[in-house]
Amino acid sequence: MQRIRKGDDVMVIAGKDRGRRGTVLRVLDNGKIVIEGLNLVKRHTKPQPQGGQQGGIIEKEMPLDASNVQLFNPMTNQPDRVGFRMLKDGDEERKVRYFKSNDEVIDIK
Repeated sequence: MQRIRKGDDVMVIAGKDRGRRGTVLRVLDNGKIVIEGLNLVKRHTKPQPQGGQQGGIIEKEMPLDASNVQLFNPMTNQPDRVGFRMLKDGDEERKVRYFKSNDEVIDIK
């Protein structure tokens, strides 16, 4: 189980986009994440007529290391650390994430 998942609201705590918030678009296998609208770079591309792609300068999101972001806690309006605990649902247990500052469970399904 990962601390940060696709669809999570995160805040960047280090780097050029420090202090900005965004939603996780993808979580890569190498410990990096892509956040919507953050860590933008300009990519100079050649036109690909067979693929229907125009040339020019394209802005795209690049991956950030997961250690440079923290999950955003809506109760405290601050980035927060994430922990894991086992929760009992009837006769089965499941692993859930929770915020370390106020012990609020994140994954309620």
